[in-house]
Amino acid sequence: MRALILLATAAVLLVAANVALWLWRGERAVAVPEPVPSPAAVAQDENVARDLQAIAPPDVRAAPLPPPVPTDAAILSGPPASPAAPSDPSSPRLIVPVAGIAYAQLSDTFGDARGDERRHEALDIMAAAGTPVLAVADGTIEKLFDSERGGLTIYQFEPGGRYAYYYAHLQDYAPGLAEGATVRQGQVIGHVGSTGNADPAAPHLHFAIFRLGPERRWWEGEPVNPYPLLGDTPVR
Repeated sequence: MRALILLATAAVLLVAANVALWLWRGERAVAVPEPVPSPAAVAQDENVARDLQAIAPPDVRAAPLPPPVPTDAAILSGPPASPAAPSDPSSPRLIVPVAGIAYAQLSDTFGDARGDERRHEALDIMAAAGTPVLAVADGTIEKLFDSERGGLTIYQFEPGGRYAYYYAHLQDYAPGLAEGATVRQGQVIGHVGSTGNADPAAPHLHFAIFRLGPERRWWEGEPVNPYPLLGDTPVR
């Protein structure tokens, strides 16, 4: 009887020891909580963040890019056609200003030398005397002028008043042409000649384009090469 009692007591003690060991191991498995930062540490982190933001470069993506500067070709080509009235892609903005002359017949004489210190800054379009001279684009006749070098000349302003078209060495003006008159592209405004300092044996049209200044003076401007801006007269 005593042996049974001892055996039961030992069993109870063994169970109690196992339970105690299990509880001890469970307490060690519990994660230790992260330390809570003090208010002083939080304030210091916020100050550092503000300082870094103050010295950081601005976000370049937030600044709008400046609009591109339009080129001479873009301005002289005019605004894009509306979807309701598409333009003919074969129709150039500026046509060759001499009747019967194709663009392939032209030579780029813009950079040719004229004397020791002067460039040509224009195109010489060779043609027989009396060949019609055409308005390269719509515009207004700003000045009809007879000069020593250019002979009979025409200064035409484009509608925006930013560029002038210059026709020189004319034989004559078209009947009725006058300053202030509105002309249309392809309209006859004069005839090829050799007035001024042109060689009588080589009649031609001296054609130039000038970018006008804010004063819009017909007699001065910045030369623009017409050669890449011209095209053949469209067939209508």
